[in-house]
Amino acid sequence: MKPGRLKRRAEFLRVAASGRKAATGGVVLQVLIRRDEEPARLGFTVTRKVGNAVVRNRTRRRLKEAARLLLKECPVCGADLVLIGRDSTRKRNFRALQADIRRALDRNGVT
Repeated sequence: MKPGRLKRRAEFLRVAASGRKAATGGVVLQVLIRRDEEPARLGFTVTRKVGNAVVRNRTRRRLKEAARLLLKECPVCGADLVLIGRDSTRKRNFRALQADIRRALDRNGVT
């Protein structure tokens, strides 16, 4: 099943306040376990520290694609995931970025 999306600020804040966090070289992952069987809901954010709008959007697109391919291989259910892009996200090799997301999911006990 296709993952849902986190869109409202309140959803992002709930994950940040109540969830767990794991930082890797290319990404920060925040996870809030929902304890249901629905597909994972994903949210993506990149702060202004990373660059202007063009750079931030490119970084966000890289995160989205890496997460899409990874969750296609091993789907996650019952969790809200927020992926936070860093400056190193845009410079990171794509395979290394996928490995970072996988490692962050493992650290949070999601996979």
